[in-house]
Amino acid sequence: MKLENYIRDVEDFPKKGILYKDITPLLKSHEASSMALDLFIEKLKNQKIDKVVGIESRGFMFGILLAQRLKVGFIPIRKPGKLPAETLQSTYDLEYGQDTIEIHKDAIQPGEKILLHDDVLATGGTAAAACKLIEELDGKIIQINFLLEIASLNGAKKIDKYPKVSLLNY
Repeated sequence: MKLENYIRDVEDFPKKGILYKDITPLLKSHEASSMALDLFIEKLKNQKIDKVVGIESRGFMFGILLAQRLKVGFIPIRKPGKLPAETLQSTYDLEYGQDTIEIHKDAIQPGEKILLHDDVLATGGTAAAACKLIEELDGKIIQINFLLEIASLNGAKKIDKYPKVSLLNY
């Protein structure tokens, strides 16, 4: 089975000129999503993980499954105003403006080993902002996982000090 067969190209989404890599066919397939989960676990090479952090919203899908498989807790990073308790924020640049993400201030204990997960690595802004939040809470990022990476956008440069796993590269 090839995971790339479960990624659909959608032209002009979310705006004209963008070729969107849609992961929903992979999510729809029990076999493909199970294979992706197994590959993520295999690439951890038995490293100790204390918590899995997933970035809203598609990072939650495999993030929660990874946490369950690793028998650890799951921490969401969300858009502003979505988390009910006290938060830390990180703002980052987009192609056309800025965005902000948040994490609960009590989500990570100092020194905890963190696996960060998101669905796609594109420009790297969201991942870099998430890393900043994790490190502000004194978490230690062990690895960052992505289902797919769009290499031509050079997002990996923004997170190059961390071990990174991308199952698919475009």
